[in-house]
Amino acid sequence: MKAILAAGGSKAADPNAFREAELEAPRAAGRDLLVKVEAVSVNPVDTKIRVRTPVGTDVVLGWDACGVVEAVGPDVRAFAKGDRVYYAGAVNRPGTNAEYHLVDERIVGRAPRSASVAQAAAMPLTTITAFEALFDRLGFVPAQGANAGRSVLIVGGAGGVGSMAIQLARWAGMTVVATASRPDTVDWCKELGADVVVDHRQPLAEAVRAQGFPEVNAIFCTTHMEKHWNQMAEIIRPQGPVALIDDPSGPLDITVFKRKCASIHWEFMFARPLFETPDMGRQGEILEEVAGLVDAGVLRSTLRETLDGLTAANVQAAHVRQESATMIGKQVIVF
Repeated sequence: MKAILAAGGSKAADPNAFREAELEAPRAAGRDLLVKVEAVSVNPVDTKIRVRTPVGTDVVLGWDACGVVEAVGPDVRAFAKGDRVYYAGAVNRPGTNAEYHLVDERIVGRAPRSASVAQAAAMPLTTITAFEALFDRLGFVPAQGANAGRSVLIVGGAGGVGSMAIQLARWAGMTVVATASRPDTVDWCKELGADVVVDHRQPLAEAVRAQGFPEVNAIFCTTHMEKHWNQMAEIIRPQGPVALIDDPSGPLDITVFKRKCASIHWEFMFARPLFETPDMGRQGEILEEVAGLVDAGVLRSTLRETLDGLTAANVQAAHVRQESATMIGKQVIVF
């Protein structure tokens, strides 16, 4: 099978950062599905793992896919050959930048019927991350309109995760305060359902208060946590929760949250499949529920850009774009 290999430790624009290779197609065993991949999307984790992989080591990246089940392992319970599925995979297994891919059925969902393969491939990783952050970490109720009167501040609203978090929070009844800094990203956040959009280049507490919010019930910070650290401690309500997903660039003083008795929650969507937790199947359930919401017109894919063909050039272009810090929504490579 054809696969795209990334050179460990390379920069995205390096001439030899990506190359095409022929690898042996894997075989399904246990609870694995063998998926013929039709489209993949690119996430920050792809670029981070490329950089962190030891020099001299090649790796297949990609942790989002939509495709068709080609074969199933003997212990598979919920899927059959021919099912169209979407999923984010596991960070400790080979990625999806290949024609065929193995994935545990417990973290797989049937793709939304109303979505194209590109639209579906754009969704899994960011959707699971946003869903787990809002409902598993911050404690909101995952039901339509169930959180009326409660507010959430989403830092980085126009990115892939922020784009899904805005929609899910709006569906669940929260008042959504999102951050963005450019006219196009502000418009994107409002289009997705944000009630208020503030400029994250300004002090967050002051910007949020200027919009009539003395404090917020919860915060979901998707980017640049160190820049906003003290401001989040200032604007969170007493005893409020804060969810984080990005890695800080240096040490942070957690005691700034002590006076508020605020709680800090890490969200890492790969934790469940990485450790095969007893509730690992929750990720498949989330994707199934979200597919239903997409088909009902409640949620939409955040696909913004499409590249045609599984080629080293396309994967490289996607990585360069991902690292530009100007992404809105998601980019997808269709095979």
